[in-house]
Amino acid sequence: MHLQIGDIRLELLKEKAIWIASLGSLLLSDIHFGKAGHFRKAGIPISESVHEADYRVLEQLLATYQPKQVFFLGDLFHSEWNSQWDVLETFLKQFPETVFHLVRGNHDILPDAVYQSSVLQVHSGSFALESILLNHEPLPELPSQPIQICGHIHPGVTLRGKGRQRLKIPCFLFRKNTLVMPAFGAFTGLFNLLPEPEDRVYLVTPTKVIPMNLEDRVGLVASAR
Repeated sequence: MHLQIGDIRLELLKEKAIWIASLGSLLLSDIHFGKAGHFRKAGIPISESVHEADYRVLEQLLATYQPKQVFFLGDLFHSEWNSQWDVLETFLKQFPETVFHLVRGNHDILPDAVYQSSVLQVHSGSFALESILLNHEPLPELPSQPIQICGHIHPGVTLRGKGRQRLKIPCFLFRKNTLVMPAFGAFTGLFNLLPEPEDRVYLVTPTKVIPMNLEDRVGLVASAR
């Protein structure tokens, strides 16, 4: 699924990422690596296997597109340091030809020294990628950029079948001049939110990204921050 933003063409991927071929850039948001370890510290027995699929998909994306740079739009690592940070670092170091950026989100709370010694280029505020402004949380007002791309909200939709079936599906949400990405991480939650009439919603299915018909829309879903 492609979107044309000015002279920049975005490809919305079924892997819940965005590829910008003209800029050699891959965008992802809200992976929340290390979240299982955070839960275990709280006494909740969650296995690290919940993150394995995310690593496999990310590795496949890097092999397929061979991006010059990857932008993580916040919440790359969930909360305080645990040993999974070293696993993430080891993984990223396998791709020395790619520059990895982190636009810090509300869960990216590791000490500055940890980020400074990592392979990441870390940005505490917005990052301008050509005419697109990259954020974690959507800014209510934009300066001169025609569009911002962000995460944080974890958008998805709930579809209802004739037999009272309900299915929650992640999506890309385009609202006014803001494109909100779905959460890349599989270990994330969803929360219902009604859409606005002018929203454009793109459903993420296992095989492709497809525009959503208004008559099929029963509720927009967003995670708790």
